[in-house]
Amino acid sequence: MAVEERQVGRATAPVGTHPQPAGHPGLHRLLDTSGTRVRIAIIDDHRLLVEGLAARLGAARTRIEVAAALTSWDALLTHPVFPVDVVVVEVGLEDGVPFDQKLRSLEERGVPVVALARSGDPATVHAALAAGAAAFVAKTESADELVAAVHDAAAGREHRSPAVEAALREYANRADPSLGKQELMALQLYAGGRSVHEVAVDMATTDQTAKSYIKRGRRKYRAAGVDLGTKLLLRRHAIREGWIPPE
Repeated sequence: MAVEERQVGRATAPVGTHPQPAGHPGLHRLLDTSGTRVRIAIIDDHRLLVEGLAARLGAARTRIEVAAALTSWDALLTHPVFPVDVVVVEVGLEDGVPFDQKLRSLEERGVPVVALARSGDPATVHAALAAGAAAFVAKTESADELVAAVHDAAAGREHRSPAVEAALREYANRADPSLGKQELMALQLYAGGRSVHEVAVDMATTDQTAKSYIKRGRRKYRAAGVDLGTKLLLRRHAIREGWIPPE
C-alpha cells in the first residue's frame, strides 16, 4: 500500500443506524445493511502504524472507508479526497504545527477530529479535548474503541471511553500549586531542557531571578504534595501536564 497516496471513492449516503451485536459497546453503531461508510483520513508520522490502522479500520465490518492514510499533516489539506467525514490525527506530530491550529483548520471545513496519542495521561487527554477534538483515543486502547470514536465523531456525538472519563476526573482533581505566571513559565522552560541562563534570556531577566522563579515554583508544588525536586521528576511532570511532548 502506498501510504501517501492511498485513496478510494467517495460515499454519498448519510451515516445510518445499526442494531447492537455482542462485544464492544460502540459496535452496535457500526454494522448495517445500507452500504454506507464513514470516510476518514489517518495521519501519523509512523508509517507502519498508519498502514496497520488503515488495514484494520478499512475492514468491511467497521463501516469505515480509509480515503487517505498519510504520514504528514501538510499532505492532508491538499489531498484530492479532502475534505473527508472524520480525520484521525496523532496529537504529537513533530511538524511544528500546534495541535490546536490543526483543529481550527479542520473546524473551518466542518471536519471533526479524533485525537490519537501515545499517552492517555490526564493532561494530554484534557488538552486534546479542550482544543476541540471530538474524541480521544490512546494507542493503548483497542481498535474497536477507535472505530466507535470515528462513528460517534461522524454523527456529531460525544465519545468518551471509560479510560478518557477517568483521565478527565484525575485532571480535574489534580494538585493546584497556585503558581504565578513567571514561576510557571520558568518551570516550563526549564523542564523543556533549557539551562537556568537560557530561561533567564527567554524571560528577559537575570539568572538569579530565573533561578528564584524555578525554586519558588518547586516549593509551591511540594506544598501541594507534588515533588519536582529533581530534573527528572520535573520533566515527567511536564509531560503529564502537557508542557512538553512525550518522549
